[in-house]
Amino acid sequence: MPTEVELESNISEVAMTFEKLQLKDGLLRGIYAYGFEKPSAIQQRGIKPIIDGFDTIGQAQSGTGKTATFAIAALQKIDLEKAYCQALILAPTRELAQQIQKVVNALGDYLKVRCHACVGGTDVREDIQKLREGVHIVVGTPGRCLDMMSNRKVLDVSKLSLFVLDEADEMLSRGFKTQIYDIFKCLPSDVQVALFSATMPNEILELTKKFMRDPKRILVKKDELTLEGIRQFYVLLETEDEKYDTLADLYESIEIQACIIYVNHRRKVDELAARMISDQHTVSKMHGDMPQADREVIMKEFRSGSSRVLITTDLLARGIDVQQVSLVVNYDLPASFENYIHRIGRSGRFGRKGVAINFVTKPDFEHLRFIESYYNTQIEPLPAEI
Repeated sequence: MPTEVELESNISEVAMTFEKLQLKDGLLRGIYAYGFEKPSAIQQRGIKPIIDGFDTIGQAQSGTGKTATFAIAALQKIDLEKAYCQALILAPTRELAQQIQKVVNALGDYLKVRCHACVGGTDVREDIQKLREGVHIVVGTPGRCLDMMSNRKVLDVSKLSLFVLDEADEMLSRGFKTQIYDIFKCLPSDVQVALFSATMPNEILELTKKFMRDPKRILVKKDELTLEGIRQFYVLLETEDEKYDTLADLYESIEIQACIIYVNHRRKVDELAARMISDQHTVSKMHGDMPQADREVIMKEFRSGSSRVLITTDLLARGIDVQQVSLVVNYDLPASFENYIHRIGRSGRFGRKGVAINFVTKPDFEHLRFIESYYNTQIEPLPAEI
């Protein structure tokens, strides 16, 4: 196991409201239009140091509002009159990069910001054209961004002022390390660096020593994660086979805007979707073995509401933020307890209300209790009248 450290915060300033940050009017309007009312713990501490030009490290999981932390800071910092790349944001997966781009575009709606997602599996020519036309912010995955910088020479980062690395632990564990180092070599020596990571393994500390100057540090502890507003229940079942009938009952009895059902294996996604469809339920499915183009169509349908139930695996737990998700069903409990927050945080993000229902067989019950104590939360038996 790689050694991990817990960050010590060195930030004392806390902005309890978005007004306190003295943001551009258009940006403030975008924040409120997006549905934010007050900053989350990481936003209260993390936006200002980035705006003020400090290198910044945030140790925080998904579901804490960190995407908006660096998105708001980047939008505040860029000069909209200048149509060249001023902020570059890297993420480990295409889905997450596209998700971040959506957040930047939504928050920057009144600013007329030009933000482009530069990710693998998409048309290279379109990337080249968009970058040549000029963009303010690029969000992307390391491979495609490096290709656009080094090989094709269309992503000009010579005037870059802010570089953000999101889910840095995840990124380095996926083997992007060499690419990230190569990207750093292309950046101006005085570029400001902001790094966000759920854990602090040695590789990240190494990065911070090599590429960051006296960074501001923010730690959002797991007990500050945003599980408030999400009602959590469990259904105790005798056997694995009972899960399907319980899901079918649930499907009949509740009116939902949007629901995500999580299972632990890709094969099970296919099997569960096929069974529900043959029982006349309308569902869509998504997992990592599906072609990128298919996954994008499914996410589009799910976001627009034309499909209301999505069956998926943990691969996508970090990359999905659909505003209207009101119910998450853990058909299988996540094998890794850290993924619990990634999954159910989809339903109650940033103070929105949501419900999470966990299907638990007897052998899993101890795991559920562990999750409950780890997150210092209450998971109650599902009442019959729900």
